[in-house]
Amino acid sequence: LANIFKEINQDLGKPIPTSGNLDRWVTQGVFPMNSVLTVRAHETGSHRNMGWEIFTDAVIRKLSDKRENLVFMLWGSYAKEKRSLIDTNKHLVLTTVHPSPRSAEYGFFGCKHFSKANAFLQSKGIKEINW
Repeated sequence: LANIFKEINQDLGKPIPTSGNLDRWVTQGVFPMNSVLTVRAHETGSHRNMGWEIFTDAVIRKLSDKRENLVFMLWGSYAKEKRSLIDTNKHLVLTTVHPSPRSAEYGFFGCKHFSKANAFLQSKGIKEINW
């Protein structure tokens, strides 16, 4: 989350929060979700191909099919593979590298996804997210 908060700070000038509590985002309709919902401690991708993808792919498909004007932020090569599940005629899809410390410098920082998301929402007459 630290790099996500740094990007929001650089993109929108918002102060960096003192905690990782995302309740404020959730109450505004933001749905943070990883493709794989669990992991063995300190072992990135350790629970990949254990069944989570079936569930999370179904969630993405359902959201894409049943809703309109959503913003999907797909960060990292694994997340980018989910683009095919999303109706890009109805939704905005933003992609970049993963915000992890190992890759954030290669495109996450400076991606401006948060201002782009808000601009899209505003263009559709939808209230912006207070990131």
